[in-house]
Amino acid sequence: MFRGISSINLDAKGRIAIPTRYREELQDCCERQMVVTVAVDDKCVGEAGCLWLYPLPEWEKLEQTISKLPTLNKMAGKLRRFVIGHATECEMDAQGRLLIPEKLRDFAGMDKHIFLVGQLNKFEIWSDAAWQAKEQEWLDGSDTEGLEELGSLSF
Repeated sequence: MFRGISSINLDAKGRIAIPTRYREELQDCCERQMVVTVAVDDKCVGEAGCLWLYPLPEWEKLEQTISKLPTLNKMAGKLRRFVIGHATECEMDAQGRLLIPEKLRDFAGMDKHIFLVGQLNKFEIWSDAAWQAKEQEWLDGSDTEGLEELGSLSF
């Protein structure tokens, strides 16, 4: 389970260093084999998007779910082309680094400073600017879509 937020940097080659606290779990759960793709939920799509980073076993579950969608459904086709089409397998090296493909970095508007956000079974990878803007939107309370569905949730 991945939780928490980490401010990290892209190096000159487009690699990120996975924070040390996640490395052992990633070794155990997926032998450092991961998949990165574009994110398609509403909180990540906009002027600059974000990316999803999955351990390979979690990615394979998502692929199975997507593969069962009706092939003639337009939205399912878009989802397959977008999420599966942009998916790139990547391996965390011995130093904990992971190469983010240039096309995906461009999609998410990433430069040097980025955020890695744990989302239980995956990570989100945000550019600094996109994360700061989205965080401010959440803090301002202007993003309340779906709030009624959480009515029974208590902390």
